This record gives sequence, structure tokens and C-alpha cells, in this order.
Amino acid sequence: MRYFDSKFFKGLSVKKALAIVLLSASLFACSSNDDEDPSTKVAELSALDNAFDVEVLWERSVGDGVDDYFSRIKPIVAYNKVYSASRMGDVIAFDKDSGKKVWQVDLSDINNERSFWDSRVSALVAGGPTAGLNKIFLGTENGEVFALDAETGALVWQAKIRGEVLTPPALDSGILVVNSASGLIKAFNANTGEELWKVEQDVPALTLRGISTPVIASGGVLIGSGKGELSVYILEKGQAGWTTEVGEATGSTELQRVIDVDSAPVVFGDKIYVISARGNLVAIELKSGRILWKRQYSSYRQIAVYRNDIFITNTSGHVYALNRINGIERWSNVELTNRSVTGPAVVDKYIVVGDFEGYLHWLDQETGEIVSRHKVDGSGIHSTPTVVDDILYSQSRDGDLQAIITPIIVSAAQ
Repeated sequence: MRYFDSKFFKGLSVKKALAIVLLSASLFACSSNDDEDPSTKVAELSALDNAFDVEVLWERSVGDGVDDYFSRIKPIVAYNKVYSASRMGDVIAFDKDSGKKVWQVDLSDINNERSFWDSRVSALVAGGPTAGLNKIFLGTENGEVFALDAETGALVWQAKIRGEVLTPPALDSGILVVNSASGLIKAFNANTGEELWKVEQDVPALTLRGISTPVIASGGVLIGSGKGELSVYILEKGQAGWTTEVGEATGSTELQRVIDVDSAPVVFGDKIYVISARGNLVAIELKSGRILWKRQYSSYRQIAVYRNDIFITNTSGHVYALNRINGIERWSNVELTNRSVTGPAVVDKYIVVGDFEGYLHWLDQETGEIVSRHKVDGSGIHSTPTVVDDILYSQSRDGDLQAIITPIIVSAAQ
């Protein structure tokens, strides 16, 4: 679940924000009776005979996780390790195969300045981790950017940016690009932390609490904005390229007109696929920024592109598959309505989404049918699972991290 970014909403937990958003929704849907608004009703899970039971390869704890706070922290895999973090500041590297802890550092006291008598103060980690150049990069709500040695966890450099870092930085060609909630985008020398350039985007008075993850492709940095646009900047110097409108502000209230492009754009070949929180799913030509097609879907979750399909979960928790070439819908699944469903992850012939009760759901890519279910942790799944080499890594709000194997089912026809 998301909450909105203004002075009033800052620092609210997800539970408190949920109450505010549901209240707002009820105001929008004013009626003459007290019947429950079906648009806010949470779908109950129906009984399911699993087509298969997954295998948990290993399970470990990542501190206290992110608790009830908004967060996009998710595990990543690099250098034969799995890296993840907690909001408090625990950054941990696990062996990819065994799950054995390789190292752990505490970003809340990275410089060893806390005395025995001092209470631990949260580092407010929210962006990352990102891996590259034998380093792990993370950002915090305090605007701190950290680079750690990937083998030891030792601090390599530390820098500052104005505004909250709520998404993973992007890395390419030795340049680290960090986006912030203030609209400021900074590029650093990834080896030294030296600032290379910065640009600033306008931020509307009311936006979703979350910002677009920067994506680097073909020498450009692609970043969505709170104004519902996707822009490209030249990686080397930060010069602005094209800007394309994705969201459409159609509501009568300020809240209804929130149109952030908040999920990371996906580059596939010479095209970009991007979605806004209210408005459209759009296919854009990478070179020119020209819109090739657009369809009316709204989401702030990560989208997935696999072969000729695009998989999305919309703001109501409905899951869709669309043809990548023309945007025509192939199927939809509404069984997870209002369950705070994560973005989809592709594994084998399935897509997998998590929900607020801690379940992972395996949907058949061809039909959209939910075929299997697995519970990670009752605290809920807050971010899109990570899939590497057909192993799925999912982390709960309480910091439960599981490495999961999906059995390969061979049909009788094969």
C-alpha cells in the first residue's frame, strides 16, 4: 500500500496511511446508503489445490525488515551472493547457494560513532541495494548515499543528496545516478563518490510517496516524474533529451489528479514500456520518445516484460497480460483485488506476485489462472520478488528472506 507525499503524510506508517486513503476513497464514492463500497473491498482467498508445492532452498532474517513503512527494498543477486537490507540499517550479504551469512554492516553507525549508552537511531534505508563495480550502493530517507565493498561490506564512500532516496540508484559506465523525492537527480563517480552532474525536476504539490527508479539505456538515463512524464538525460553530462507525457490528469480533485510515473521504465530492444499511477501504460520509441501505443491502465508497481508479453498489476490489485507489440489485453485476473499486490516477477512459465498477508501467488502465463500459493510471512510481501536463474527471492515486511525453487512441471503432451 502507498501513502502520499506531503508534510501531512510524511512519516506515516502504511497502516495509518491505508486508513486515510480508504477514507478518501469513501469520500470520492459518496452515496446515499451505508453499503460497503465494492471498490475498497479486500478479496478473500479462495480454497486452492496447489498444482505444485515450492521448495524453500533457504530462509534467513534481514533485521527487522521495513515494518509498516513504505519501502522498495528488495534482495538482489550479484557476485554469487544475495544482498538485502532493513530500514533500520542492517545490510547483509548471504551466500547464494547456502544462505550462509557472509558479512553484515550497520549503516546506522557506519562510522562507529555510537557509544555504549546511545540508543540506535534508524538509518532509514529506502533505496537499493544496487550492485556493480564490486560495490553495493544504497540510499536513505535522510539523503545519504553509501557505497560498500561487495566482498567485505566495508564503506568505500559516502555522499549526500537533497531529498529522500526511495528507489535503487542506477549504474552504468562507472556513473551512479540517484533520484530523490525533492526532484533532484545526481550523478556520482561510482568509484570515488565525486559529484559529476545534477539536474532538477519540478515536483507537484501532491504526489505519491515514491519516485521513479532511474534506468540507464543507450547512453541515456530514463526517469519518470510526479508530473506524469518520462524524460531522458544524457548519462555523461546530464543534458536533457526528450520528454513524453504518460499520465493523464482527469479527476476533479487534487488527489484524483495524482499521475506520477512511479515504477521503473522497462527497456526492451528499441522500445520503452512505462506506466503511470493514473493514466496509461505506454510503449515509447527509445530513440525519439515517440508514443507507439497507449492503453488505459494505472499502476505504481513494477511491470514485467517477457518475450511478447507485458505483465502488470494495477492500483486495485488486478493482474493483466498484454501483447507487447500492440498493447492488446490477453487476460485479466481480479481474484486479488485490493490485496496490495506487488509487481509481477517471471519465473519459468509463471508470473509470481505477493500480497499484504504474505502470500506468493503463481499465475499461469498463458491463462492468468492462479495455480499455486505459498506463504512467506504473515507480515506481508512489500516488493516485487527477485528472480535469478529461476530461483525466486522474496522478503517480507518483517525481514523474512526466502530463496524459493519453483518445480518444473512437464505436461503430458511433452
